[in-house]
Amino acid sequence: MKKPIIWLLSISLCLSINLFAQVSDIQELETGMHFIETQTYTDEENAHILDLYKGLRVADVSDGMDRVGLPGTGLVNPEIYASWTDPVNLSHQIRGIAITARYVPTQRSDRPGPGENFEEWESRFYNAYSPETFVGLIKPGTVIVLDDVEDRDIGSIGSYNILDWHRHGAVGVITDAGARDTDEIAIEKVPLYLRKKTRTIRPGRNELESVNRPVVIGGVLVCPGDIVVADGDGVIVVPRRVAGQVAQYARQILNGDKAGRRNLYERLDMPLDQTVE
Repeated sequence: MKKPIIWLLSISLCLSINLFAQVSDIQELETGMHFIETQTYTDEENAHILDLYKGLRVADVSDGMDRVGLPGTGLVNPEIYASWTDPVNLSHQIRGIAITARYVPTQRSDRPGPGENFEEWESRFYNAYSPETFVGLIKPGTVIVLDDVEDRDIGSIGSYNILDWHRHGAVGVITDAGARDTDEIAIEKVPLYLRKKTRTIRPGRNELESVNRPVVIGGVLVCPGDIVVADGDGVIVVPRRVAGQVAQYARQILNGDKAGRRNLYERLDMPLDQTVE
């Protein structure tokens, strides 16, 4: 039985479209393709969610994640720890909204070329290959999350740039790699959570791969806009889509804990402190 000409034309058109789609996808893959979309949020949305997380602890947030069906999710490897702590004022704690950057090992020369002095090469490397492009995204309440080269001695963070990021509005920095000048950073009181102390500069060692794309820190996915909470217990990341629910549960847990401990303080004649007031 002969097929109608229209039917044959339809089949031919479908095959052509499918083939074109496959070729198009392959071409996109060849030049790089993202499969997780970066979400953006208004200043008002960010201010609202930050207000919900005021005073919440990592433990409260972890319990809140349990309540929304995400037990263990977001708990960053404890190898990433607070570079310094303030047991009196708790100024080492972080509650903020993630912006992200990813640095990767460089394949470029680790020294100046012929006829080029070190200062010129260093400046060119910083500006062309290992810049801090994410600085333009910093707003009040930002947590800078840096996915860096964890198995090398690279001081991507130092006492000058972390203080400058703080000046722009960053409430803290989380990295799965290292930082240098850590004594000065402790004096500056800029919250920093890191894997190790390091000593060297970035030129010749790493370069910037992406800004405000999903990264992985201590085994945890961090997307731009996620909520990051850090304190003496470690670091937890809350996916933005459940951040409101998690905060609601975490607040109930914190309030109950405060009430219980306040009662014990009073029975023991201990002066009340900020953790129970």
